[in-house]
Amino acid sequence: MRLIFTSIFSLFFIGLINAQPDPQRIEKLKAEVVAEVDKLAPLGQQINDMLFSFAELGFQEFETLNYLTALLEKQGFKIQRGIAGVPTAWIATWGSGKPVIALGSDVDCIPKASQKPGVAYHDPLVEGAPGHGEGHNSGQAVNILAALALKKIMERDKIPGTLMLWPGIAEELVGTKAYYIRAGYFKDVDACIFTHVGSNLGVSYGDAGNNGLVSVRFTFEGSAAHAAGAPWRGRSALDAVELMNIGWNFRREHLELTQRSHYVISDGGDQPNVVPSKASVWYYFRERTYPDIKRLFDLGIKMAEGAALMTDTKFRYEILGSAWPGHFNKPLAEAMYENIKKVGLPQWSPEDQLLAKAVQLEMKSPKVEGLATKLDTLGLPTPTGTVNVMGRQLMAMGGGSDDIADISWSLPTIVLRYPSNIPNLPGHHWSNAISMATPIAHKGIVYGAKAEAMTLVDLLLKPQIIKDAWDYYRNEQTKEIQYIPLVGEKDNPAIYLNQKIMEEFKPKLKAYYYNPTRYKTYLEQLGIKYPTLRPDQLEAVQKLENKK
Repeated sequence: MRLIFTSIFSLFFIGLINAQPDPQRIEKLKAEVVAEVDKLAPLGQQINDMLFSFAELGFQEFETLNYLTALLEKQGFKIQRGIAGVPTAWIATWGSGKPVIALGSDVDCIPKASQKPGVAYHDPLVEGAPGHGEGHNSGQAVNILAALALKKIMERDKIPGTLMLWPGIAEELVGTKAYYIRAGYFKDVDACIFTHVGSNLGVSYGDAGNNGLVSVRFTFEGSAAHAAGAPWRGRSALDAVELMNIGWNFRREHLELTQRSHYVISDGGDQPNVVPSKASVWYYFRERTYPDIKRLFDLGIKMAEGAALMTDTKFRYEILGSAWPGHFNKPLAEAMYENIKKVGLPQWSPEDQLLAKAVQLEMKSPKVEGLATKLDTLGLPTPTGTVNVMGRQLMAMGGGSDDIADISWSLPTIVLRYPSNIPNLPGHHWSNAISMATPIAHKGIVYGAKAEAMTLVDLLLKPQIIKDAWDYYRNEQTKEIQYIPLVGEKDNPAIYLNQKIMEEFKPKLKAYYYNPTRYKTYLEQLGIKYPTLRPDQLEAVQKLENKK
């Protein structure tokens, strides 16, 4: 009986693929979802501002979890909490049958990035506290608006398909997405649209030009002793950490130009008069390919072994996170970009542009141009053989990392970037938080949701797109490259990270949680005039404008 049902369903789905889509109907439905997103704009603003006010670091996104899952449950989504052994992770599903489309976005924030929105200079809500200095408070709003707009027409027209919403937990630690894959949560998904804050509306395909990485903490153990009375009886774990770092820094000269590696000493002992019996150093090893990441990691282990031998200590290591270099799907990106061109960019107000230019001047940005007014082109693959060094072709220089790449190597995936942030800022910085609970962020969310909702209509009613996406994934992207997770079967998510920091700052941040039942926007609740500039900033922007 099961075999008969499967055969009937397969024939039905093949029939859908072979059926000719109705262009007029598709355009009509796209116009409807765009109109619906406009109606939902106040909800998007509330979601964005609420997550901004929570300001939760990776693995500690409990307020975000409770708020978003309660909201989606009220909208009829089925919620699965605590997925992949991560207490703050969840999946929300609605609908039935194929295709299954996953909509994801990150939710964690940045350490020490607390900042009042709409204020063009450093003015933290809570001194030293975390804040959304990248803009991860906004992506779930994009997805939820697009999903709710689509859900309305799916219910009315009885369109088959399943929407799956999910969060990138602890993305700044590249801490979870490889575990989602390992646990099988994406094994039946047909396509994934990921949303990430940017300063333009855009999408790309192919090699994204980023590095992958493995995040590893090395812990050394020695023997304590009185640092003055009997230092010869001690074996300093901190000495081992410092020697490992010295060795790594000397070796940098002889590493490939594409590598990026950095570390922090997360435990350097307790007090100077006690020889540290335990110390830890936390490394990120970044490279452009899986084999190169693995070689860098293996070299790090050798450095730790050498440091342990020199200090007569022992060491162990723990993988805290990982990410492959990204590769994104061409047919999905091309379909998305056609809709991006129809949506275009928001109409920025003079106040929006004034804030943007003032912040760019404050941060001494290389370009002071305000917010984007020209749409990005479709992002093409990054060249992979552009540097010839002594007869060796090195890959294009990589930069940051994002564990959405692990999803991209498991099924057809794209990243939609939407214009809620100010261009040309440092990134991972309090200045990147300035726009993230202002009209700039709110407009960017709405325009991103429109492009996403229109693309979802395409994926539901043009099955050939998904068929082509899988053909690209199987016959181009993964033809010669096999995804091998950088986390092992015995590794587990480091869910304890950031716990102490949030225990310190959460009581202070609670006083600033957004209350949408009393205030229309978070700016209104905080009593911030939009935008807020110092007199010298206003004068500097005026001088800039007069030169044009």
